[in-house]
Amino acid sequence: MLVATATSLATIIPTSISSIRSHKQKGNVDFNLLKYWSVFIFVGVVMGSWLVTRVNGTWLTALFGVIASLSALNMLFRAGKSAMFQSLPGKGGQVAMGTSIGLLSSMVGIGGGTISVPLLTLYNYPTHKAVGTAAAIGLIISLPGAATMLMLGQSPADAPVGTFGLVNLLAFLCIVPLTVLFAPLGASLAARLDATKLKKVFAVVLLITGLRMLAQLLI
Repeated sequence: MLVATATSLATIIPTSISSIRSHKQKGNVDFNLLKYWSVFIFVGVVMGSWLVTRVNGTWLTALFGVIASLSALNMLFRAGKSAMFQSLPGKGGQVAMGTSIGLLSSMVGIGGGTISVPLLTLYNYPTHKAVGTAAAIGLIISLPGAATMLMLGQSPADAPVGTFGLVNLLAFLCIVPLTVLFAPLGASLAARLDATKLKKVFAVVLLITGLRMLAQLLI
């Protein structure tokens, strides 16, 4: 799980860059929000990346499954309904949001969309812009997160061939070409869906992923 987490963060780096370009062309990346949140996200990432090298992998699997499943259910049952809050919270609330996104995302090897999209839409943030901005948040999370785990992480005894620190370079090289190729397609499809349908699609994929991770704990 630790190697999977670190390798996942590494693959998100080029994938995010490809996705950002596509979302930016459609005007769905909020750079003002990114400038404000970037420091808080970075602090959370550093904390999470350090903690992940000292936490049992089973706990990370459980954490990811719970976060993903709860986020998905919230989005699925509230799709089409009015947001719980009409605007983003004040400075203190946004500091907590940014730091939490960085901390939890880096610990479970995700780009930030799993947490940031449900969280932003909860505060009446436009869904398409939340998805596009999440792609950029993924880069802020993955770059320092992967670097920290690569340099500070110690390869487990049963790590697959090609693992350096906690990053498996062979898996990275196999995954990245396809993620970079299909990221623009995903951005294009997202832009064509209305906000309610986009929320439902995001929620279903997220729920399947979360439940699969929880199921692994029982097998």
